[in-house]
Amino acid sequence: MSNEENDFFAQAMADVRPLSAGQPTLYLKVQDPVDKRARREAQALQLENFLSTGFLDIIPCDTPLEYKGEGIQQGVLDKLRHGHYPPQVSLNLLRQPVENCRQALFRFIIQAEKDSLRSLLIVHGRGRTDQSHPNIIRSYLAKWLGQFEQVQAFCRALPRDGGEGACYVTLRKSAAAKADNFERHAKHSR
Repeated sequence: MSNEENDFFAQAMADVRPLSAGQPTLYLKVQDPVDKRARREAQALQLENFLSTGFLDIIPCDTPLEYKGEGIQQGVLDKLRHGHYPPQVSLNLLRQPVENCRQALFRFIIQAEKDSLRSLLIVHGRGRTDQSHPNIIRSYLAKWLGQFEQVQAFCRALPRDGGEGACYVTLRKSAAAKADNFERHAKHSR
């Protein structure tokens, strides 16, 4: 540095005082209490939730829940009805508002598909009258489950799993499970 540059630097730094030798200050980034990735996933799920809360046909309390998707054999529904597919995971919708049930069911089905689970139990409660809250949730549940492509069939549960207040749901195989099954059986045919 030349003398002229040194003079300019000294003049610019004339009013600067050195920091005290006290405790060093450590500045930490403020931590968000909610995991950002989890929040983004929740927002994405909320935006993608296609389950409708519009017009609802109330299913009478004495009518059992039952659904079989197109191309599904009657034997699958019969086995499901008799409890031959034990539930791998369950969802409890008791005493929750309709919107909470809608969000919880959507997340539940998507997560079950990601985890390659096929047999589910959903507890919705049993109402005494057609207009009771559990029967409204039950009616919405029948409507919503029919909107999922992944759902093959559903029916009321056995008494040991909740009877009229719960339903068994079976999902289609995931692409990974299909590929694994194909590979397992292809090895035997060679």
